Amino acid sequence: MGALEGKAAIVTGSSRGIGAEVARLLAAEGAAVVVNYRQKAPRANKVVARIEEAGGRAVAVGADLTSPEGAQALVDAAKENFGGVDILVLNASGGMETGLGEDYAMRLNRDAQLNMLAAAASAMPAGSRVVFVTSHQAHFIDSVPTMPEYEPVARSKRAGEDALREQLPALEAKGISLVVVSGDMIEGTVTATLLDRARPGAIEARRADAGKLYSVEEFGAEVARMAAADVPSGHTEYVGGAESFLRQAQPEG
Repeated sequence: MGALEGKAAIVTGSSRGIGAEVARLLAAEGAAVVVNYRQKAPRANKVVARIEEAGGRAVAVGADLTSPEGAQALVDAAKENFGGVDILVLNASGGMETGLGEDYAMRLNRDAQLNMLAAAASAMPAGSRVVFVTSHQAHFIDSVPTMPEYEPVARSKRAGEDALREQLPALEAKGISLVVVSGDMIEGTVTATLLDRARPGAIEARRADAGKLYSVEEFGAEVARMAAADVPSGHTEYVGGAESFLRQAQPEG
């Protein structure tokens, strides 16, 4: 019996990378998981197959979270397959892609997060947990500058975090807690790769400043841990390399 036995989880953006690892780990603790993908069904099906081979339960659901129907499709799948939603991991993010419109980062990193929360909260019982995944570069953007190439994404993710935090009173009235997980650049992720391509040496510079950068597996484990961690609603969990950001955000004197 895992710690999440009998629980149902939705993990957005979970066909690869951090989201896939979080889905796998939640399932390993007993949760039934909705694995979300936008376009790559075969990749999501592989995540589901891996979970099922390990004895877990999961279903892959295609949904574009920037569309009005996307969020509800995930909630409907959780209710139909697993009876409800107890854990919502808001992992899907982006904005460095080309050809999706100038407002895509804000639509995905703020508007879609709010829509997903609204859809899920209506099906979540007291005691449920929402986990929002962000980056130090976004979390601290109002006080610590980031690379120009990443700033629009960082500001949209910070806008998403702020919008979610505005929902804290309503969530707490329902007995639903919200936790934010903020991480440094993660080795092997699409965002880190794109940033290093736009600014060669960016990953190495962050690694030197932070001492080390977490892998997808290491960071995914920290996100999954927060799904049931004994922390208060509104808590921010800093994962790796936050010391330099905290020093700059709170200068001495």
